Amino acid sequence: MSRQPESWLESGVNLLYKLRWGLLVVFLILTGFAYFPASKLDFEQSIESLYAKDDQHLLDYLESKRLFGGDELVFVAYTVPGLLGEEGSRETDELKEVRKFSQELSQIPGINADVTQNLANALSPPKLNFLLRVLIRQKRDELIELSRGVLIGDDNETTAIVLRLLPEDQSPVPRAETFKQIRELAHAHEPRAYVVGEPVQVYDMFRYVEEDGDVLFKVSLSLLAVVLLLLFRRLRWVALPLLVVICSIWWTEAVLVIGNLQLSMVSSMLNSLVTIIGIATVAHVAVHFQALQRENVPRPDAIRRTMVELLPAIFWTCATTAAGFLSLLTSEIAPVRSFGIMMALGTLMVLIASTVLLPGGMSLGYLRQPSKQSDDKGLARKLKQVAQMNERYPKRILWGSLVFVIFAAAGFSRLTIETDFSKNFRDSSEIVKALDFVETRLGGASTWEVNFPAPSQLNKEYLDRVLALAEDLQQVNPPDKTQLTKVISITDTLDFVPAKPFASDPIQSKLDQIEDLQADFESSLYNPEQGRMRIVLRALERQSAEEKLSLIHKVDALAKKHFPGSETKESDQESKAVHGEPGKAAGIFILLAYLIDSLLRDQLYSFLLAATSIWLIMSLAFRSLKLGLISMVPNLFPIVVVIGVMGWTGLTLNIGTAMIASVSMGLTTDSSIHFISSFLRARSRGASTDEALRSTQHSVGRAIIYATSALVAGFSVLTLSHFIPLIYFGALVSVAMVGGVFGDLVLMPILLRLTYPDKAESAA
Repeated sequence: MSRQPESWLESGVNLLYKLRWGLLVVFLILTGFAYFPASKLDFEQSIESLYAKDDQHLLDYLESKRLFGGDELVFVAYTVPGLLGEEGSRETDELKEVRKFSQELSQIPGINADVTQNLANALSPPKLNFLLRVLIRQKRDELIELSRGVLIGDDNETTAIVLRLLPEDQSPVPRAETFKQIRELAHAHEPRAYVVGEPVQVYDMFRYVEEDGDVLFKVSLSLLAVVLLLLFRRLRWVALPLLVVICSIWWTEAVLVIGNLQLSMVSSMLNSLVTIIGIATVAHVAVHFQALQRENVPRPDAIRRTMVELLPAIFWTCATTAAGFLSLLTSEIAPVRSFGIMMALGTLMVLIASTVLLPGGMSLGYLRQPSKQSDDKGLARKLKQVAQMNERYPKRILWGSLVFVIFAAAGFSRLTIETDFSKNFRDSSEIVKALDFVETRLGGASTWEVNFPAPSQLNKEYLDRVLALAEDLQQVNPPDKTQLTKVISITDTLDFVPAKPFASDPIQSKLDQIEDLQADFESSLYNPEQGRMRIVLRALERQSAEEKLSLIHKVDALAKKHFPGSETKESDQESKAVHGEPGKAAGIFILLAYLIDSLLRDQLYSFLLAATSIWLIMSLAFRSLKLGLISMVPNLFPIVVVIGVMGWTGLTLNIGTAMIASVSMGLTTDSSIHFISSFLRARSRGASTDEALRSTQHSVGRAIIYATSALVAGFSVLTLSHFIPLIYFGALVSVAMVGGVFGDLVLMPILLRLTYPDKAESAA
C-alpha cells in the first residue's frame, strides 16, 4: 500500500523537529538579550490615566488643578496632650514643638515649604505687624475654631501639619522619596505621627500593586514548580512550563518597552495571566506525550505526533484568547486598551515559545519510559466515574446546571461598586491605620471642592452668595451622620481680618493682609484672571458607596443651585449676575469614588464583543457553528457563576474585579478547544461517541485537572497580598478555572453526546 503524502502540518512539524536544537539555542540566547529591555518596563502611576480623556469628572479635576494648583496635600497628624495650654495662656511648649516639627517636614525635598500649615503658625503667624498680632491674640478662640477639623481636632489634643507637594515635574526627587522621608520623620516622632492624604493613598495603591505583583509572581512560580513536580513527577515537566512562561513574559515585556508602552494598575496582572496560558498549554502537551510513551511509541515519533495533534488546538486556543483580550480595544480608557494589546502579545509569545521550545525540550537528556500503568490511578478512576455520571444522568445534570446558573445570575442585581478607597488595603496596613486615626480624631482625610464663576473683582453681593453656599454645604450632612467634615470658604477669613484704614478697596485690603497669614490662601481659592472661585471641602474617606455618591450629588446640586451660570446681563455693574460655567463639584475624591465605574463603563460591550469573536473563531476552527456554540457553554458558565456569587456573597466590584468577565473569557477557552479537538480526532479514527468521550475524558481530562490544580495552587499566593483587589483577583480567577473544569468535563460531554448521538441511539 502506498504511503499517503504528508500534510502541510506534518511537513512543518518535521522541519521543526529537525531544527529543534538550533531553534532551542537561538531562542534561549535571544531571550537572554530580551531580559535587558524587559527589566526597564515602567509602571504608569497616574490615577488620571484610568479615565477616558473626555470623562467629565477627569476634565473637571484637571481644570481645577490648572486654576488653583491642585490639592496634592499630605497631612501629618498626631496627639499632643496639653496642646493649647490653659485658657488665655500664650504659646505653649507643645505649640513650639509643632512649629519645629513642621519646619523639619517642610525641608523634605518635594515639599512646597512656603505654604506649609500648622497650628502654631495659625495662632501666632511669624510675619505680622503689631496691630494684627494684637488682633489675633484677642481672637485666638475664633482662630482655633477656624482651624478646627484641619489643624486641630475636637479633643483639642490632636493636631495636623498640612504639607503641599510640589508638582511632580518641579520636584527635585521622585514622589516615592518624598513620601519615604515624610514617613520616616513621622514614625520617629514622639508620639508617633500618622501620614494621610489622597496622593499618599494613590502612591500606596500603585506601590502595593507593583511590589506585591512582582514578589507574588516569583513566589507563585516557585509554588507552581513544586505542584508540577508532584503531579508529573518529572523535572522535565517542571522546567519546560516555567521556561515557556518566563520566555513569553520577557519577550512580551521587551516588545512593550520597544513600543513605549507602560504597565498600569490594570495590566499589573499581565505576568499572572501569561502564566495561566503557558502552564495550561504545556500541561496538555505533557499529558499527551506521556500517553504516547506509555503505548511504547518511540520518543521522536511521540514528539512529532504530539505536535501534529496538538499544534492546531494550541493555535486556536491562542487565537481565541487573543481575540478575547483584543476586544478591550473598544475601551475609552488607554490603560485598558494597552492591557488588551499586552495580553494579545503575551498570548502570541506563548504560542511561539511553545512551538519553538517544546520539540527540543522534550528531546533533551535521558527520558525514563513511563510505566504502562498510570501513576494517577485515583484520578483516572474519578474521571471514569464522572464520565459514567454524564452518561446516566444527562438531563438531571443539564437542568440542575441551568437552575444553578439562573440562581447565580440573579446575584448580578446585588452587585455593588466599592468606592471606599481604603477598602483596597488590609486593615493592618499603614494607610488604613492612619485613616482611622485621622478620621476619628481630626476629621475627613479627603480633600475636594465646589468651584463656580467669579468676577474679576470681589464685591459684597458676590461674597454674600458665596457665604450662602458655604452655609448650605455645612448643613448637607444627614441627621446623625457625618460625611462632610469641613467647609473652607474665602468668606471665613475675610470676616475675621479687618481692612486697613482708608483703604480704597476694603476687600482687597483684607486679602493682602491674609496673604501674611497664609501665603497661598487667595490663590488656592480664587483665580480672578480666569473668573473662578472655589470652596474647599473635607470629607470622610471611609464611607459606603451609596453615602459617598449621594454626598457628591448633593454638593454638586447645591453648587449649581447657587451658581447656575446664568447668561442674563444687567446694566448695574454691582448687581450683575456672575456668568460662566455653572458651579460644580470636582477633585480627586470624586475621581476615586468613580474609579471602578469608569473601568466598568464599557466592559459589557467589550465582553459581548469578546464572546462573539471567540464563538466565530471556534466555529471556524471546528468548521461548525453548532460546535462553536457548544464550546461557549463551559466558557460562559464560570463567568456567570463567579459574578453571580460575588453578588450573593456581598463581594464588591473593585479594581481587581472590574474586568473579571473579559479576563475570564480570555482564559477558559484553552481546555474547551483541546477537549473538542481530541473528541473529533477520536471520532475521525472510527470511535463511537461514547468511546471518543471516554478516551478524551481520560487524556484531556487529566491535562485539565493537572493544569487547573497547578494554577489554583499558584494563584492562592495572591491571597497574601497587601492589596485587596489582588486577593480578589487571585481567588475569583481560581473559582473561574474550577468552574471551567466543571464545564469542560461535565457539561461539554453531555452537549457533544446530544450533538453526535451514536447510530443505535439515533435509531431508538
